[in-house]
Order: sequence, then C-alpha cells, then structure tokens
Amino acid sequence: MTFSLGIVGAGQFSGQFATLFQAHPGVGDVYVTDLLPERAEKLAAAQGLAGTFPSYEAMLESDVDAVAIFTQRWTHGPLVLQGLNAGKHVYSAVPMAITTEEIAAIIDTVKATGLTYMMGETSQYNPATVHARNQIAEGAFGRLFYAEGDYVHDMDLGFYDAYRYSGGENWKATASYPPLLYPTHAVGGVLGAWQTHAVSVSAIGVVDDRGDGVFDKEVSQFGNDVSNATALFEVAGGGSFRTNEFRRVGYPSHIRESRFRFFGTEASMEQLATVALWQDKHGVKDISELLEPKPTMSPDDPSLQHIAPELRAAFTSGSAPVHDRERLPREFDALHNGHEGSHHFLVDDFVTAVNTRGLPSVNAWVAARYTLPGIIAHESARQGGARLEIPDFGDAPES
Repeated sequence: MTFSLGIVGAGQFSGQFATLFQAHPGVGDVYVTDLLPERAEKLAAAQGLAGTFPSYEAMLESDVDAVAIFTQRWTHGPLVLQGLNAGKHVYSAVPMAITTEEIAAIIDTVKATGLTYMMGETSQYNPATVHARNQIAEGAFGRLFYAEGDYVHDMDLGFYDAYRYSGGENWKATASYPPLLYPTHAVGGVLGAWQTHAVSVSAIGVVDDRGDGVFDKEVSQFGNDVSNATALFEVAGGGSFRTNEFRRVGYPSHIRESRFRFFGTEASMEQLATVALWQDKHGVKDISELLEPKPTMSPDDPSLQHIAPELRAAFTSGSAPVHDRERLPREFDALHNGHEGSHHFLVDDFVTAVNTRGLPSVNAWVAARYTLPGIIAHESARQGGARLEIPDFGDAPES
C-alpha cells in the first residue's frame, strides 16, 4: 500500500527529506512546489521526482494524498490547515504554528477530518532523548523531577546564509524570528523523554546588541529585538525543566546544537558538546559513544553545496548505537540521515501512520505540547518574566 506525496518548499532542508520519502516503500509518486518555480524544477530534476505543481493551491486541488511542508517557520499553521481542509494528510516541519489559535484550529481539524498530522521534531529521536526515554521507562532515574534542554545555535554558524537564501532582499526582517517561537528542539527533547507537559512558565529575553539590523525592532517583521532567551517551566505532576534558545553564543553548534540533562532521585544524565555522562549515587559512566551518530555522507557531498558549511553536519549524521534501526525499511540503510540520526525515523513514523491510519509519534496533541510552551514563554519574556499558565489540549484520543 502506497500513497502519493507533495513536497511544499524546495529550500535547503526539503531535498534531504524528498530523497527519504521517495525511497520509502510506503510512498509512491513524490511531487514538489515552491514559490520560486525554478527551485521546484531543479529539485524535481535532480532527484527524479514525479513532477512539479505551479502552486500549493494547485497541489491541493490534485489527487495527491499527502503533503509535507518545508516552508518558512511562521507559515506552517495556515498551510497545515489548508492541507487538512483539502483532505490531505500533513507532515510539517517545526514549529507546529506560532499562535495558540492556530494550534487549536489544527487539533480541531484533525479531529474533524480523521486525517494524519505529524510535526517532524528532530529531538524526538535525538540520541539523548531516546536514551533518557528508555531509562525513564525502566525506572532508572527514580522519580524524575528536573530536566534541561538547550537549542544553542549562533547566528554566525550558518544562519545568516540560511536566512539570506530563504528571505531574499528583506532577509533581515525574518532573521529576527523570536527564539522562543522556535522552541521544539529544546522542549521536545525534554518532553519526548519525560511523559508530562508544561503547565506554567516564566521567561527572560536578552536584547541583542550586535547592531547589524538583525534583531532590530525597527527592521523585524516580528517586532523582536531578543536574540537569547531562557524559560523555566513547571510540569504536571510536580517538577520543572529549563530551556535555552540562544542565537548569539560562543558554542560549537556544528558539533551539537541541542543538548539535554535529566535529574532523578536515583540517577542523572548530562550531555555537553563532546561528552555525555550517566551518574548515580555510586559513580559516573561515560555514555558518549552510545549517543554518538556516525556520519553517513561527507560534508563535501555535491548535494550539500547549496548549504552553508557550518550547517552541513545537521544533514550528514547517521544513527547512534542507541537507535533501534530494525523497524526502518532496508532502503534507508545506505541513505543520508541528519540531525543526530532522526530523519529516517521521522519519515518512517509519518509513512507508517498514514498507511495504517494510526497515530504518529509527534501527532497534533504531542506537537501542541512541544510548541505551545514556547509561545507562552515568548509572551512571558515580553512581560518581563511574568509567570503565565500554559493551556493544554490533552492527550491524543485512543485510535
């Protein structure tokens, strides 16, 4: 059983996923559309896709069964709703949306249509999250009471080039995207292991002082001048976690841009740029090798030439020993992976969910719990750190 898929957006990220979707035995024809038709045509020609559509609307009017959205991060909510209302299953890059209202509408539409929605959060399969999830399931932490998740990526390490590529002449207006509205790599990495949800938050933002027009309120499409932000969340059932979203930071994000820490009454786990440790009351164990993905392709591969060198590591990582690859199609064994080994699992999750009509790992309800805390945290930072309650849409209904 297969279904046809339309890729929406032919930028730096989507091509890597187009390869995986096309290779998956559960997917048939793959098409692409982009606001810049030449980019869609180039991607279709380079990967031998089934064809292009002149617009997203034309794609939705076709008999394509599903769409995968890889567009600018603030556009996802409306595009997802268009796709669902047109009767298409939807895979969306992060974040889910940028307002509470958009998130609520997506959940309502998924419930009304019965269609599959999945947010492709890479931290769901970050090796640290996978290992922590496994250890929590076994009770190894004891009672988990605190965690940390960071997305630490300096603008100088590839983001300037990426925004220029996607934003055109007015790229600085969008490069000022508020860090806390892109929260899912940090929040999802924590909550992807710890089966709880955030109920309140207090956040602080740091006003940028580079003075180059990025993170300038007068230039910003979002009225944003904050480049670094920290949020402290209270969780249901007792406990807390802290996240950092840093865009001006002296840190080697090309080595590891997301990192995590978990603390329980019996054990703890801490991850830094080049080392990861498991600790209990008796000692310390280095688990770095267990969490280290092995590259599947060279950063000099021709398919990555349009991507800034500082960003290529995110597209070349293979799987880590902690990953269970047995569930994946063998067609993926020789294909590139990315974001610490997550891409293969995300594609397989979505394809399997569509073909079995089951719930994917990061379904609409899970995606809301990964995304909404950042939206409320952004508002908290705008209010000088006021503690705000976080709405919750509950668990996914039983399938």
